[in-house]
Amino acid sequence: MDHITRIGMDTSKRIFQLHGVDAKEGVVLRRKLLRGDMMRYFERLPPTLIAIEACGGSHHWARELGKLGHEVRLIAPQHAKRYVKRGKNDAADAEALCEAASRPHMEYVPVKSADQQAALMLAGVRDRLVRNRTQLANAIRGMAAEFGLIAAKGIGHVLPLLDRIAADLAVPTLARDLFAAQGEEYAALEARIAQVDAQLQAWYRSSPMAKKLTSIPGVGAVIASLVVMKTPDPHAFQSGRDFAAWLGLTPKDHSTAGKVRLGGITRAGDESLRSLLVVGATSVISHLRRKPQPGARPWLEKLLDRKPPKLVAIALANKMARIIWKLLTSDAVYDPTHPSPACRPALAA
Repeated sequence: MDHITRIGMDTSKRIFQLHGVDAKEGVVLRRKLLRGDMMRYFERLPPTLIAIEACGGSHHWARELGKLGHEVRLIAPQHAKRYVKRGKNDAADAEALCEAASRPHMEYVPVKSADQQAALMLAGVRDRLVRNRTQLANAIRGMAAEFGLIAAKGIGHVLPLLDRIAADLAVPTLARDLFAAQGEEYAALEARIAQVDAQLQAWYRSSPMAKKLTSIPGVGAVIASLVVMKTPDPHAFQSGRDFAAWLGLTPKDHSTAGKVRLGGITRAGDESLRSLLVVGATSVISHLRRKPQPGARPWLEKLLDRKPPKLVAIALANKMARIIWKLLTSDAVYDPTHPSPACRPALAA
């Protein structure tokens, strides 16, 4: 067999499809391997460039193949899809990955370590538990409304609502029993979230970079920790605008024929990070409107005079993302008195 210079590998739970080319871009390998045979095959192969789609399990295989001396590159699915010629099958996907890895300007996903994936798992578990709590709270509110019982907005009003239901004899016994069972489920979720938050706080205290990010108004321990956990190498972004675009906080571009047409934000990138930054920006705006401090944030005050609060929150979240990138890529510290990008050298602190 001719020397293989590049392999595209489509992965799944049990089947691994390979597509390899030589130095002249000629196809020299089309092979299907079972999970148990895959590592044994690459152990016998000289060091080779291997392209894998960034999906479930890809970081694990990248680490394992890297130990064998192979160079592994992870490609985002949306970047590999454009090289699929026709149809959708394992062989076509492997060929597309092999072709995508030959492009000189292809962007790759950094391989995460096991510790990084453990931190991301903590973030994912918290996100799932919070969604479950919101879902259950909405269900309780909806069912209580059927009996004429309502509560104010906010997660803190759910337990008092359950107490009122338990004490209301006008509510049928069956309904009160079911509400009580849901109350127990809600309390268990609250306890589990508190436990995960404690683990997240411990991780935050061990991360100097996360601590530095909390100096930015609107960025708390949770947001700072998740930013550090989920952000790839920040130096891979050329500017703060690129980082904000990665988070989906920049407008869609529909420009043509020299006419600039910008729409709403792209909503690309990590949805949870973007939503948390918007929540943080909203809290800053709410605090400013409740307790005005003339001259403290002139840019924000002028924008609030001209634009709706929700739009201003997106603009502020974009600004926060740019400041975060600056802090991640330098020794600068946040300085609220400094003009944009609101950072100053650490030595001057």
